[in-house]
Amino acid sequence: MSKSRIFEGKGTERSQEERMDYQRQRADVAACMTRLYEKGLTTTSGGNISLRLDADHFCITSSGKDKASLTSDDIAVVDFSGKNLTPHLTMSIENGIHRLVLRARPDMNAIVHAHSLYASAFSAIRPREGETCPVDTALIAESWFLLGNAGYVPYHKQGSEALAEAVAEASRTHDVMLMENHGVVAVGRTLIEAFDRIEVFENAARMTYITRTLAATGMPWHSISEEDRKELRP
Repeated sequence: MSKSRIFEGKGTERSQEERMDYQRQRADVAACMTRLYEKGLTTTSGGNISLRLDADHFCITSSGKDKASLTSDDIAVVDFSGKNLTPHLTMSIENGIHRLVLRARPDMNAIVHAHSLYASAFSAIRPREGETCPVDTALIAESWFLLGNAGYVPYHKQGSEALAEAVAEASRTHDVMLMENHGVVAVGRTLIEAFDRIEVFENAARMTYITRTLAATGMPWHSISEEDRKELRP
């Protein structure tokens, strides 16, 4: 695809240097999505990734593409009003989540949404009284340090404005959020930080399942104490 087609329409002209920079960032998003798929953290058609490009634009994986073979030309460029500046690409159904979360979290630049197996299984389990999320992120120091308490977003139809607004609101106080009967979303200052949070959260979900299963055989489990949690995340 010609670089001149990256932005279309009046008022969307960009310098050659800016266009090349956007191409590199779009390539990074494509590579991150391929990595997510190859690690078994999402399905062929599921999940999406976005990256803030500047104060006015972000890029996001497009819909209907094989997650295992994305290139920079498969990554849509969108402005924060929601306009698709790459109309030859179909925007992800969850572009609203990415747009509103990036607005709600100006300190974060990347978002990864995945349908990883164990996290998705726990998305069908409501938190018990007193829990923020059914996945225990305090089983080991790594997950508590990177994630803290995960958020839990009640069910809304996928692609809906209600879901986007609910996730954006939860993102104000959480870096990773489990969406009921859907999947998981993580934010990061960089793509690798958001990816790491998705991977660590999936491991936390697996460990939650394992420890609770072992508990049924009489083997006790325990999470990190409140005092130690405060030491890891003051």
